[in-house]
Amino acid sequence: MQKLLAQAGFGSRREIEDWISGGRLVLNGRPAQLGNRATPRDKIELDGKPLVFEQASDETRVLMYHKPEGELVSRNDPKGRPTVFAHLPKIKGAKWMSIGRLDYNTSGLLLFTNSGELANGLMHPKFEVEREYAVRVFGGLTEEEVARLQSGIPLGDGPAAFGKVVPAGGEGANRWYKVTLKEGRNREVRRLMEALGKQVSRLMRLRYGSVVLPEDLRPGEWRELGAQEVAGLTAGFRA
Repeated sequence: MQKLLAQAGFGSRREIEDWISGGRLVLNGRPAQLGNRATPRDKIELDGKPLVFEQASDETRVLMYHKPEGELVSRNDPKGRPTVFAHLPKIKGAKWMSIGRLDYNTSGLLLFTNSGELANGLMHPKFEVEREYAVRVFGGLTEEEVARLQSGIPLGDGPAAFGKVVPAGGEGANRWYKVTLKEGRNREVRRLMEALGKQVSRLMRLRYGSVVLPEDLRPGEWRELGAQEVAGLTAGFRA
């Protein structure tokens, strides 16, 4: 069932398994269970609302989006704040799923796909898909602090470390660094810096796997990846 819904673009397998475990999905009038088989002809409801399957293309599509600060990676916000999905083109028979997230105050590259399997593969920690960020730190970092960030720092959900920490200029007390991670834990860049008592004044994602944010893609704009770019994005793993 989770494979069916993921392929139709309702969410990633992991999300759908959480829906099943939480009792949010109903299959033909009964609470869905992990392991249930289903087809588009079955009656499937999420939170009491029927899921409608439309005829969709089998083509895997990926969008890159330049997220500005001040947008949520959410379909709806009770406070009425702007969301990234409001800027994306409509897609027949599916929904765009974000590949990872960016915080409200973080900008930069955000990827979307119509394939739940692709989204799950690119986000899964075991595939170690590298992300690169530009982070502006008040006061800069000493050589000792850079070494600690690369060797590992304990956080509330386990130790974490940057792969690379490269100085990238700056003015006055604010210094820029380019850093890399091979996982996507919540606020991980900020939490690593905060663990050293550092204040992050700007954070921007520059790259996700093989996809680099183009310099001419302005905040709030999107661009669809070509077939070769999609193939390059998936070359390092098997979803």
